[in-house]
Amino acid sequence: MQKKGVAILGSTGSIGTQALEVIRAYPDKFDLQVITAQSNAKLLIEQARKFQPNAVVIADESKYQEVKEALFSEDIHVYAGNKALCQVVEFHEVNVVLTALVGYAGLKPTLAAIDAGKDIALANKETLVVAGELVTARARAKGINIYPVDSEHSAIFQCLVGEFHNPVEKIYLTASGGPFRGWKAETLKSVTPAQALKHPNWSMGAKITIDSASMMNKGLEVIEAKWLFGLKNEQIDVIVHPQSVVHSLVQFQDGSLKAQMGLPDMRLPIQFALTYPERFKTDFPRFNFLDYPQLTFEKADPDTFRNLQLAYDALEKGGTAACALNAANEISVQLFLEEKIGFLDIARINEQVMLQTPFIAAPGYEDYVETDRIAREIVFKQL
Repeated sequence: MQKKGVAILGSTGSIGTQALEVIRAYPDKFDLQVITAQSNAKLLIEQARKFQPNAVVIADESKYQEVKEALFSEDIHVYAGNKALCQVVEFHEVNVVLTALVGYAGLKPTLAAIDAGKDIALANKETLVVAGELVTARARAKGINIYPVDSEHSAIFQCLVGEFHNPVEKIYLTASGGPFRGWKAETLKSVTPAQALKHPNWSMGAKITIDSASMMNKGLEVIEAKWLFGLKNEQIDVIVHPQSVVHSLVQFQDGSLKAQMGLPDMRLPIQFALTYPERFKTDFPRFNFLDYPQLTFEKADPDTFRNLQLAYDALEKGGTAACALNAANEISVQLFLEEKIGFLDIARINEQVMLQTPFIAAPGYEDYVETDRIAREIVFKQL
């Protein structure tokens, strides 16, 4: 494999920090060009000093001077603002852009990277949730590869390697069930953010951890899977698998199933996205079947965890429906974390916003921008 120039959008988050571990392990394979952060200037500065990228971006412009002064003696370019995120991905030395930004913020720089001819390692599922049709169409037109980083979508991708000519009958996205697996609505009324943030298997950022607890994360993954793998809605199913060992499965038209398995460790899908089609040797812990004498599977409960059903509804409706749902969820999750609404209010608000936001069946980019803006405003009318 030729040495790859990598840009990491969102280097201070959970995915970004683990991606830096992967890059550090293979200095002869990767050349870190760009790292970015929204507002965590302190960690961005530490990362820049340690990894010596060509450039850093702090999206929060009020932190620019702090980062600039701290890196004054380093041979590192410092930029600020959201516009800079779209500019740095165009650098000639960048071959692949790992998009690990949180939420809707990932859409515009991902499109900019595609337009600049860069391959995408996609950890920002909201990019495809919000504008999957637009993003995938533009990637096809540019001949750009989008490599999934989510563990479930990486699993599907790994199962499809060598099978791209064989029609897929169905895929199964596995879900851990989160901290509230098996709970019913009456019990969920009183759960706290602290409870929702205790994921049983994965260590993730606050937003995605709450999404996991509410099953919205799995709903977003359903929508993402449609666009990544060109599937029909009815070809995507969700199954609860508490051990998080089987990361997802593909069923082919002959009835055979392929699963990708392993310990819950995001470094593996990150590395596979960056190194495909090669697999590099790692020192990651190895799976031991004797440590998991039972692997169990359960039916998902979209009646209790309404966000999962809302995602399927948005997928069925198409157009700007998923964009409105995502915008509502980003705000409602933040309101829950701030203890301004209850846990069940997240899905209630999401549903109302999706219904009340003006619908556009065949949107362009500006329609997505406007839908996102309007949906966020409607959230506060539900309080």
